[in-house]
Amino acid sequence: MSRSRLSVTWKKLVLFMAIIGPGIITASIDNDASGITTYSVVGARYGNMLLWTLIPITVALIVIQEMAARMGVVTGKGLSALIRENYGVRATFFMMIILLMANFGTTVAEFAGWAASMEMFGLSKYIMVPFGAFFIWILVTKGSYRVVESVLLGACLLYFGYIFSGFMAKPDWGEVLQSTLIPEVKPEPEFILLSIAIIGTTITPWMQFYLQSSIAEKGIKKEDYKYSKIDVTAGCLMTNIVAFFIIVTCAATLFPNGIRINEAQEAALALEPFAGRYASVFFAVSLANASILGAIIVPLATAYYICEAMGWEAGINKTFRDAPQFMWIYTALIVVSSLLVLIPGAPLVLLMVLSSVLNGILLPFVLVFALSLVNNRKVMGDFINSKTHNYISWATVITLIVLTVVLLVMTVSPEFNITV
Repeated sequence: MSRSRLSVTWKKLVLFMAIIGPGIITASIDNDASGITTYSVVGARYGNMLLWTLIPITVALIVIQEMAARMGVVTGKGLSALIRENYGVRATFFMMIILLMANFGTTVAEFAGWAASMEMFGLSKYIMVPFGAFFIWILVTKGSYRVVESVLLGACLLYFGYIFSGFMAKPDWGEVLQSTLIPEVKPEPEFILLSIAIIGTTITPWMQFYLQSSIAEKGIKKEDYKYSKIDVTAGCLMTNIVAFFIIVTCAATLFPNGIRINEAQEAALALEPFAGRYASVFFAVSLANASILGAIIVPLATAYYICEAMGWEAGINKTFRDAPQFMWIYTALIVVSSLLVLIPGAPLVLLMVLSSVLNGILLPFVLVFALSLVNNRKVMGDFINSKTHNYISWATVITLIVLTVVLLVMTVSPEFNITV
């Protein structure tokens, strides 16, 4: 290879390394405490039977995340700012209120997952929850965007603990491959509910807002979008590979022994007799990591889209003086959520269920707004969707809307009172 060609290749690599981050972080941290719980329950209750769902879900996730990333690069604005500018303050305001309530419940779930994982190692939640809350508050309010992104990218590597646990569980790989490639459906309410729950925990409203806002703050240029697209695709693939191994781990160990679980920490504890101490530890450490990362990103996404919707200054690179609303919204979510987890008898389960319901209600609206904006030439110029992309996008959105409606009906109906 000539020196000039080597120089060009090296420059491209440096540029790519500078651009990656938002896509991988957003998708990876979607595997938070509630997501890990869902995948663990799926593997424990139905073995490998639902692995095939991860293939269409991955395609849908890539399509949706790519649109959000493209809008961030082209407009340099977050999704809520674009919704406000194009559809008015009233629609944006009500959407932000519901998202705030939903993300509050999700943040509580993250701190609950952190507390549970710490107690598995014999550490008191009354010490570790305040410590975790203070750590992430300092990280975001005192650190720069580059520092926060570097910490999050490094922490994403700990998700590989689930992959190690999967191999240590020694599954039947032939059966795993068959379940992945050949769809199997069981006509019963619990199976349907868990199938939809996998989708609901993989594609959430906050992801679209955070990804677009973080790309806008990073200032990625249109000519460099191809690298951002690789970042988004890699993140989506990575998050569902992790989901795959969580299901495989529980399917190989808990399912054959008829062990039913309702929480991810129960899966970590139950793994030890069947897959060994190290598999259990990997699983527990990864749960702690996922929970604390979720507790960073979900409040951050909330602060981003509320401030953008109201026209306030927002950004990690800002200070309390530059962006007081952004910093105080983030601070309030962290403080109130962490304190709530420490209150004996607090209605944590109710908040988590309410969060899921509100996210389910909002997801169709968010996706329709996003699709409308990404096809608006006044907003996107020549970067609107192609016809093929639109066919795939609308098919994905319509499917998600139908499944979301079904999930909401099943969630609120007493006939489907199933703990997930």
